[in-house]
Amino acid sequence: MSIAAGLWVLDLTGSVSFAALTAVCLYLPTFAGPWLGVLVDRLPRRPLLIGADVALGGVLLTLLTVHSAGGVWLIFAVLLFRGVVYVVSDAGETAILPSALPKAMLGDVNGWRSSAQEGMKLVAPLAGAALYAWRGVAPVILMSAAIPLLTAACYAALRVTSVIGEATARHKGGLTALFRIPEVRTPVVVAGIAIGMSGLCNAAVLAHLVRDLSLPSTYLGFLATAQGAGSIAGGLIVGRLLARGSPVAVAAYGSLVFAAGCLSSSLPWWPAMITGSVLIGVGLPWALIAGITAVQTSTPDHLLGRVGATSTTVMFGPVALGIPLGSVLIHLGTVLPLWIAAAVTVTAAVLVRRRHPAAQPAVSSR
Repeated sequence: MSIAAGLWVLDLTGSVSFAALTAVCLYLPTFAGPWLGVLVDRLPRRPLLIGADVALGGVLLTLLTVHSAGGVWLIFAVLLFRGVVYVVSDAGETAILPSALPKAMLGDVNGWRSSAQEGMKLVAPLAGAALYAWRGVAPVILMSAAIPLLTAACYAALRVTSVIGEATARHKGGLTALFRIPEVRTPVVVAGIAIGMSGLCNAAVLAHLVRDLSLPSTYLGFLATAQGAGSIAGGLIVGRLLARGSPVAVAAYGSLVFAAGCLSSSLPWWPAMITGSVLIGVGLPWALIAGITAVQTSTPDHLLGRVGATSTTVMFGPVALGIPLGSVLIHLGTVLPLWIAAAVTVTAAVLVRRRHPAAQPAVSSR
């Protein structure tokens, strides 16, 4: 739906700007993470996840009533609701996994989830666009509505070992809770810096490709595939790293690998850009999963929802600032944002490792 919705709005209105706003609707609720996460702490978590997905499936079906530009507002409203459900579901999954799995498995499972998600990012948008072009929007809507219902059934089959999400939790907001826990705060902030710098690099990669290497913009697809392959591999590896090192260390290592990818991508050589994309794909999931695992292993149960949702805001919110800033910086030099991103993430990684030289693994390998 993420790609098909933009194509649909473009066909209905003829406006590229309106089409671009569909992505904003999907990601805007991320900034409400500290407040949406409170729902995960104050309501029973598994029923909340089931209810959110069932509601999403029903709301998506309302898009079948849109047949003209006058109904575009409903598309935006449904996508905004989809973004809210994503934030709630992401926080709920982060919070419920520790009650369903041994701590020793969390790093591996988070890595597998990341690999699966990255694999779907390579397949689902293309499939949605192809299905839309072939049969129109109706089958895209029906499939998009069916998948949350399947997910709800999976949640219903999940067995948890403890009851969390107490309605009596009355602690302060997620941002306060997150920054009160150093073991969580540090890897989440490091991940946020690296992921934010990836947004800074978006325009630079395209500008370097087209202006400096004189290659077609369509080659960006090869870079996206290379990054996706790196993300899948990185997700499969990161569990073993977390079993041997702390989330702080793994987040720092991921930042360093990401920085190496930025520097490689800035070289005036096409194979170096491919290599850089793979390294970026490996490094970012290491930092991200380190942050998620730190949240799961070092946060009290009754705060997991709000801290999980707030960590999502901290880790992904900077992308919204990095993308426009990177678009401005390329006017000073096409690869300047790539160099800045590398310098910032290396500095963050070095400072973190100096302050936490002997941090322990978050999960035991036993």
